[in-house]
Amino acid sequence: MSSNSHAWSDADTAYCPYPLLTDARGLGLTTSVIPTALGPVTVRHGRRNSAARDGVATILLHGAAGSWSTWTPLILSADRLTPAPLTDLVIPDLPGWGDSALAAREETETIESLAAAVAEIARALGYQRWQLIGHSLGGVVALELAASQPRRTTFVGLVSATTFSVIESVQHPLTRFGVLPGFTALLAVMRVLTRFGSGGRRFVRGLHRLGVLRPLVTPLFSRVDEIDRSVVAALAAEARPRSFALAAHRAGRYDAAQRWASIQCEVRSVHGDRDVFVTVGDDQLMHEVIPAYEVTILADTGHFSHIEHPVDALFALRPWSTGRDHNETDETYTRQQHRPDGAARRKA
Repeated sequence: MSSNSHAWSDADTAYCPYPLLTDARGLGLTTSVIPTALGPVTVRHGRRNSAARDGVATILLHGAAGSWSTWTPLILSADRLTPAPLTDLVIPDLPGWGDSALAAREETETIESLAAAVAEIARALGYQRWQLIGHSLGGVVALELAASQPRRTTFVGLVSATTFSVIESVQHPLTRFGVLPGFTALLAVMRVLTRFGSGGRRFVRGLHRLGVLRPLVTPLFSRVDEIDRSVVAALAAEARPRSFALAAHRAGRYDAAQRWASIQCEVRSVHGDRDVFVTVGDDQLMHEVIPAYEVTILADTGHFSHIEHPVDALFALRPWSTGRDHNETDETYTRQQHRPDGAARRKA
């Protein structure tokens, strides 16, 4: 990994510029299996900064139908385009995804217990404080950890976090279908596939082998024909109907407003203008619940900002990624606001 940034190029700022990588060692990361109350969790970690005075971990939490590899475009962006690479990384495969199995007792796996398991992992690796970046479901887990451990959490970054609209859609799938029809329909499909056990996963992988999965995930991306084939392959591998249905069930039982009102650190959110899982109403409610909340909406972006436009996602969360002053960061980004492909960043 390089500690030197270079000028932005068309390739760096193109749509979906980097593939998903699976070589943890090549990124300077170690793979460990760490015991938690929910069972063993596989974690990629490393790039420890021995010069850091406070030893703050940077914990990246993937979403449903994802694993640690979904963060590799963001890591590559930081390596290439910022003064320093990301360090002190802790990237778990949450239980039920990637290389981590569901908890033996599924009823014990809640949003609260997932957050507690992440804290266990960080402490097992020698960290007492952390900054959190979560995508989709991982954003909800990050917010819960910030609420339950306010003194240990220094910052929360959200990438297309599935918050109030998703919770409402899970609780009232029929009467509130119009809130997030794409999510509600996907959840219904996953619940049906769950009845077939492992056959549900095989069915999705079969669709991928036949070449029809890419068009089926069109709602998740702004330009599905241009996403790297590694992204489609990862979705096929991580389309786990039972894990997805359980994650939605947990979200539907979670008291988000009450829990998140106790968050004390800054929370920065970024999501796409074409995100089918996030609404303007979510942004408004988050502003009401969390005082130190800021949102950036990316043009020409769907539900995977950190894959579709990782450079923009990184800079939307730039105080986290570089440790630079907030005002200096915004000024620097404004000079580069219009990318070569014409998309732009705007704050809400």
